[in-house]
Amino acid sequence: AQTCKGGCGQRFETCSCHPTCGSLHTCCVDYRQFCLEVSPYSGTIFGGTDFMVLNATFDQNANLTCRFNGEIKTVGYVDGDGRGHCISPLLYETGWIPFHISTDGETFSREGAWLSVHPGKLDPHFKATLENSTKWQYYGTPNVGGVLNMTWNTSHVRADRVNVELWGYRETGEPYSDSWLPEWKYLYSLGKNLSNNGQFSFVPKSAEKPFSDWELGCLRVSSSSHPDGEWNVQAVWTEDHALAWHLEDRFRQDSASWALDKCLKWDELERRLPDFLSETIDCPCTLAQARADTGRFHTDYGCDIEKGSVCTYHPGCVHCVRAIQASPRYAAGQQCCYDSTGTQVLTADSIGGSTPDRGHDWGSPPYRLPPRVPGVSHWIYDVLSFYYCCLWSDNCHYYFTHRPSSDCRTYKAPKAGVVFGDPHFITFDGTRYSFNGKGEYSLMVSPERGLTVQGRTEPVRLENGTLAKATKLSAVAMKEQNSDVIEVRLGNQPGHLEVLRNQHVLSFSEQNWMDLKGVFVFSPVPQNVTVMFPSGAGVEVRVRAGNLATTVLLPEEFKDHTVGLLGRMNNDPHDDLVTSNGTVLPPSPDSAQDLFRFGADWAIVNETSLFTYDSEYLLNTYYFGPKHDPSFLPVFSVPENPDDPLHGEVVKLCAGQGSHFCSFDTLITRSLEVGKATRVSFQSHESLVEALQPVVSCGWLGPPTNGRKEGTRYLQGAVVKFSCNAGYILSGSGVRTCQVDGQWSGDPAHCVSDNTLGIVLGSVIGALVLATMVAMIVLHSRKKKHRETEHVEVKDIGSEAPTTVQF
Repeated sequence: AQTCKGGCGQRFETCSCHPTCGSLHTCCVDYRQFCLEVSPYSGTIFGGTDFMVLNATFDQNANLTCRFNGEIKTVGYVDGDGRGHCISPLLYETGWIPFHISTDGETFSREGAWLSVHPGKLDPHFKATLENSTKWQYYGTPNVGGVLNMTWNTSHVRADRVNVELWGYRETGEPYSDSWLPEWKYLYSLGKNLSNNGQFSFVPKSAEKPFSDWELGCLRVSSSSHPDGEWNVQAVWTEDHALAWHLEDRFRQDSASWALDKCLKWDELERRLPDFLSETIDCPCTLAQARADTGRFHTDYGCDIEKGSVCTYHPGCVHCVRAIQASPRYAAGQQCCYDSTGTQVLTADSIGGSTPDRGHDWGSPPYRLPPRVPGVSHWIYDVLSFYYCCLWSDNCHYYFTHRPSSDCRTYKAPKAGVVFGDPHFITFDGTRYSFNGKGEYSLMVSPERGLTVQGRTEPVRLENGTLAKATKLSAVAMKEQNSDVIEVRLGNQPGHLEVLRNQHVLSFSEQNWMDLKGVFVFSPVPQNVTVMFPSGAGVEVRVRAGNLATTVLLPEEFKDHTVGLLGRMNNDPHDDLVTSNGTVLPPSPDSAQDLFRFGADWAIVNETSLFTYDSEYLLNTYYFGPKHDPSFLPVFSVPENPDDPLHGEVVKLCAGQGSHFCSFDTLITRSLEVGKATRVSFQSHESLVEALQPVVSCGWLGPPTNGRKEGTRYLQGAVVKFSCNAGYILSGSGVRTCQVDGQWSGDPAHCVSDNTLGIVLGSVIGALVLATMVAMIVLHSRKKKHRETEHVEVKDIGSEAPTTVQF
């Protein structure tokens, strides 16, 4: 037995078939016989997908049994070509699920992995569709009703005759206790022994208890040969949805009253449950930040600007994102929505505002217990309640009391470092330099956070087949704590990337999003890959003109905890260039040779390597060869020559910031395409850094009671104006501006009633009149007294009677 060089270093016979070690390219035939490859490799969490084993054949009479997660068994079969088939089971988790196959029902010796997918992220080709969506959502609302239609791909149900069944989901027991359990259950059949022609129509009828108590579920199409409600058989499912069309008569007769009752019960429950809002991450302040912070936020598939912004539950918005990671204790989620101006929409201003979730829509490990079950837990606690309080009755204030929008006053944007071109580096704090070493190096290491990102460089091959005296980034490998190792490298197909998980190639032909161990991977097109870790760190890898451009985004928690070629992240560019022994180079080293020696110092060793060596070239060049090749000496500069035929093109192509990067790459590779790719990578990074600039928020301002406000933007420079309803007069500031210190200018606005003001003014005026009258009386009295004291008696000579003279 030989060592599995491309994998875990164990012997072939002890290598695990589940893709945690080893590479199929370097393992022997015996290994491949027991490590199963399947097609399709993914299906809905609800189960029922028939998948075929590709690299093994079975006896026609074999009693095939498939076991998932070591506990759930489904009945398989062998087709006419000797190919084994398994049926995926109904699961309560997403991600790669290990499965084993037995031909005797006892010995499960062959192993593979199955990707269980969130129903909302499943390719529409693989699920049934319940049409007339507005009808089933609002069934029972006035003037809504009629026929509901279903369609499905007939190839996904191997039968001539089928049954259409209703299945319900609920979570029972006391929340956040050991009795809290999820339950899927068959309820009843809508149609039996139907032709498998891919369509079914029905007129919903109200259900009686206990069926009407199930308010969330799916429709399943399966072979009529199975008993009603049999588990884990080949089937196709609709997405989970509110079962409005099947509820009791009371809902149909007075949906608003029925829904209000449900809303009040939900409100009562929420008041008993623990607060989860304090541990959810704050939203980014702007749409630009939300789209740039790819380590912590990802597009909400229900409101995506790239797909036409169909924001059913967020009217007035053009794009929403969700926090990728659930909150640490309660597995809660965060959703942030933005309007066409890029402003975050808050529920205090609009029914379409951002809302946090008690149950993260994508679930959270260990997945199988509420509220961590992907999709359905979110429906139970966050979506149905929105129907009850907002869509089916006019009582949104109850909902928004428990699901208020998070503003962005405590949001801190991540810092970004990038490697691109041949290759050039811009550190987290903005230092720019080039390093053209050949080997494998530490791009970023954070021992305290357990995150490692490594890069492999190789010489650039010119169009004439010769090698240039420069290198390019050809592979990036990374992991955080005990996560899967993710490697992204140039693929065999030009312009495409290849993604490996623990040295096993991943295919994104069926799914562009994968839930893996301790990491998420998103690859919407073969040229782009984004890797997201629980810490909030994100790594974006793009291929342009045959070169990798890699951006590492780190949240503030990594401050002062990074080393490597992308520098020390601490907002101080003067100490970015630090060797592995702690020596700090000046921001502008004396020579390119000094930078070259600095880069060489960050070469990794085999013991810490995260890379895969699954070819003779990689084994000989990087595994058995030096991690930094001292014999490779690059060209450190290429002077521009006016006589060079490329000179004029370079001047036009590379004008502006970063021109030296563009010029160097164009001239060293003799390729305008490579130079353009370098320019685009540099400009993309500049745009990213600009989008992630800190933004000052002053927080939400509400309208005054009995008044109105104009303006729903609360960032620096924003102006909010206030006015009062008829019969009221404004007191306080009518205009307030968000200042640089995060405080609003002016004083709080209040609206005072005209009548109240009249009474106040009347009282004041009355008091003034009374005071004036009193003052006049007192003054008059004083004058009178004064006059009396000024009388003089004069006695006329010769007369006894005095004569009074008044002056």
